[in-house]
Amino acid sequence: MNMRWVVLCWVLVLAGCQSTHEQLIAEGYPPAFADGFQDGCGSGREAAGANGLYKKNVPRYLKDKLYAQGWEDGFRQCQGEALNRDRPDAGSIFNDRDRRWEQEKNQDAGRAYKPK
Repeated sequence: MNMRWVVLCWVLVLAGCQSTHEQLIAEGYPPAFADGFQDGCGSGREAAGANGLYKKNVPRYLKDKLYAQGWEDGFRQCQGEALNRDRPDAGSIFNDRDRRWEQEKNQDAGRAYKPK
């Protein structure tokens, strides 16, 4: 997983009372990226049918690479969250995958430590 996504996910989880925009700035993201992320996030929610407002500063998007990257990241992340929020099985996929990985890891360790 891209390190930026990991950091961004934690930023959103830990945001608390701060807005996502303020939290991104506090974490060292450039203001243009934070502006784009905020606009893209609302747009992603809107595209997913959740409460959101589609907003894209097209001239800025075309000229400012940081704004454009923030918008794309915000759109994808917030659209995905909105689409998965109401799925009853949203968490079970990861839990099953984690269980399989843990089982495989333990079996591999058992084979590695087994006396020959």
